Amino acid sequence: MQFLWTPLLWALALVPLLVALYVWQQTRRRKYALRYASLSLVKPAIETRARWRRYVPPALFFMALTLMLIALARPVALIRTPKQEGIVILALDSSLSMRADDLKPNRFEAARAAARTFIEKRAPGAQIGIVAFAGNAAIVQLPTSEQDELQAALNTLFLQRGTAIGEGIITSLEAIAAADPDRVPNTANAVTPTPFTDDNPFDRAPEFALPVVPPGTFIPAIVVLLTDGQNRNGIDPLEAAQMARERGVRVYTVGVGTTTGVTLGGGFGGGATFGNAGFRAELDEESLRAIADATGGEYFYAANETELEKIYSNLGLNLVLKLEKMELTAYVTALAALLLFGAFVLALVWGVFS
Repeated sequence: MQFLWTPLLWALALVPLLVALYVWQQTRRRKYALRYASLSLVKPAIETRARWRRYVPPALFFMALTLMLIALARPVALIRTPKQEGIVILALDSSLSMRADDLKPNRFEAARAAARTFIEKRAPGAQIGIVAFAGNAAIVQLPTSEQDELQAALNTLFLQRGTAIGEGIITSLEAIAAADPDRVPNTANAVTPTPFTDDNPFDRAPEFALPVVPPGTFIPAIVVLLTDGQNRNGIDPLEAAQMARERGVRVYTVGVGTTTGVTLGGGFGGGATFGNAGFRAELDEESLRAIADATGGEYFYAANETELEKIYSNLGLNLVLKLEKMELTAYVTALAALLLFGAFVLALVWGVFS
């Protein structure tokens, strides 16, 4: 707990002084009572009123006084509250397997339709960015609040070979960093992919750096990653998830399509063909759960387009947690007033003042 007017806390020193004065006054009162000629007149009065009752109202009074003095210092608490603001990156799988038609009209179009609905429900103050990943990943649209730009960016997506889930996460982190107008392109504290190799041709130095934050901290930015397959290219998704966690970014994963896998032909997008041999795509739910768990997010599975729309609708933008100062003065004052009222009522009922 913090206080806006900290110096006023010195007033709390008055409380123990007043308690000491009350105890001294009660001691004098007992000494005065012993001067009665006959104790037989005093003893019945003491026995008819439980002695502890005499101290309850004063105790409540001193507690109320303490709270009132604390209220004068204007206490505030730092709390994490869900807000419809911040940055949301929609990381969409654009691999060839997304043409499967178990979602109507197909997985790719169903994902774009759900993303459009999500964008339309954007709350004022929230920014949305779009990242596409297949064999590699790219920022399609930097975070913005302009719906026209976001909708236009969705229309530019097309299908490609490969699935690089880890690259999609890293590129989403770069998109979040790039959204900060005060941040300049740099590599300090940046996400560092594994060294370039022939087996990993899509690794690249990050263009924007997202700094590491203290453990357990969440920044007002999330990634909603949708895929229907397994990672086949680039950095390991769990390694990328660890990088997201270190930077306070939660990743919510959405799996689409059949969990038993589907075999597709070799056609590419609008009709170009790379051989007649097909390929098999299978949803890796275990990895998607692990990514979400590692970053503090959540995993969702959509078996059809209706469930996918529902998932995106339920996600909304309340998933962004923001650390805010909440002033507690009114609550502390109300509690002090309640204690003071209780002290007054008990004093009257028990006849403490009689």
